Amino acid sequence: MMFTHLGRIVAFLALLIGVWQVVFGFMIAFDVIGPPEAALARYFPSKYKTTGQVIDRGWYIILFGIAFGILTEISYSVRAQQGQQSKSPT
Repeated sequence: MMFTHLGRIVAFLALLIGVWQVVFGFMIAFDVIGPPEAALARYFPSKYKTTGQVIDRGWYIILFGIAFGILTEISYSVRAQQGQQSKSPT
């Protein structure tokens, strides 16, 4: 059960980080923060060369968070089913 709770936290954090990265990528792309080259160098040093790479990585992280969240929900439902089966008189 501990890993299920930990998995939920990881899924939630991955979702938040992914959304942050996509939003930040669009803000850099539309010059909200400053010139794209300078903003990329400041906020994502030597990691990404274009804002498209930042946005793509954000979407990958979001998809990972959703998939991991689905797995933890499956774990919760299986655990609940096992708990109900052991309590029911047969």
